Amino acid sequence: MPNVNTLILEQADRFGLSQLYQLRGRVGRSNRRAYAYFTYQPMRSLTEIAEKRLAAMREFTQFGSGFRIAMRDLELRGAGSILGGQQHGQMEQVGYEMYLNLLNEAIAEEKGETPPKPPSCTVDIQVEAHIPEDYIESMTSRLEIYRRVALVQTKSDQSELIDELIDRFGEPPKSLLNLIDASLLRNTAGRLGITEIAQKRGSLFFYVTRPNAAQLSALMREYYDRIAFNDRTAPYYVSIRLKKGELSVDLMRQALAIFEENAPKTA
Repeated sequence: MPNVNTLILEQADRFGLSQLYQLRGRVGRSNRRAYAYFTYQPMRSLTEIAEKRLAAMREFTQFGSGFRIAMRDLELRGAGSILGGQQHGQMEQVGYEMYLNLLNEAIAEEKGETPPKPPSCTVDIQVEAHIPEDYIESMTSRLEIYRRVALVQTKSDQSELIDELIDRFGEPPKSLLNLIDASLLRNTAGRLGITEIAQKRGSLFFYVTRPNAAQLSALMREYYDRIAFNDRTAPYYVSIRLKKGELSVDLMRQALAIFEENAPKTA
């Protein structure tokens, strides 16, 4: 009924999360603003799960929230036992992706395999990179976005996340864009065998697992009067002096592009 714009649900605490989401979607299906009111008895003591279901409905109100609702439902109820019908809720404590990582590690251990560890890089540079509370007021949402930012691996991931932020919260502030940029560069550095990037004494230090002649040559051509390196004994590093007024994140982006362009080719 496209002309209906109001839905009132009694005893909403007795419904499942997917049911609440489906019911809410029955209104607002035309160009009229719609309202869905989920009510429960005022003197009734809600269970923890019921409170989280209603909180999820309050939090996820944007278009396209169905997947996030499904993921939250999965975290609340559990993914279920692999070998039976029992459901488990431990996933709620660690999050869906961490749960899958732990599950894959346990399976590999049972098979006698050593699960591969993703390369990691720590970054310590001077840049304003955080999510302002006045941009995302909900702490739960901020933690979710911090987790999403940490998973940015490619420019496509970066663009998709920024588009989603614009849809949900409006234009991202500079500090959040810096955070996303730094996360992408950190993950890129990890894949290139760089274990740490640190800003100290007016230079950026890139600590590498093993020196690469092609990369060093390319970096020397680009930063011939600003570069120093140690390729003799560990810890191996390349340091590039920052120019006056140059942003550390910009230098890091440029240098990593050279590292990547001259990285050893894999079959």
